[in-house]
Amino acid sequence: MLAAFWQRAVAFAVDLLISVLLFSPVEYVWQRYVEHNEKILIALDFHEWRSLLVIVLYFGLCTFFWNGKTVGKWVARIRVVSLTHERVSLWQALERALGYGASALEVGFGFLQFFINRNRQCVHDRIAETIVVDERAA
Repeated sequence: MLAAFWQRAVAFAVDLLISVLLFSPVEYVWQRYVEHNEKILIALDFHEWRSLLVIVLYFGLCTFFWNGKTVGKWVARIRVVSLTHERVSLWQALERALGYGASALEVGFGFLQFFINRNRQCVHDRIAETIVVDERAA
């Protein structure tokens, strides 16, 4: 059974919160000790390479190493499944994480494609050739 939109939204929100918590100390250290800034401003900015790196590594590596799950997906009891391999490959996991940017374009229309795609795939799912399943139904 495919995951519901609310499950995916909850998982994404939890994972985004974790990404911010992981990003904050990295950004503090970078600004304080590499850039030697006196005034430190920590903001998750999707135009900043450090923000993108933390988000892509978190989403991508968790999805790969935990066989289709992140902490948020664990909370929502859903899992990413590959349509082309027995398990999600590292490339698919990273491709999917990078694909979140494509899903966010045009005011999030890539996420809303969930409602018009017969396999409930968002843009990042189609890019990585994955679907998201509800583990409660298994």
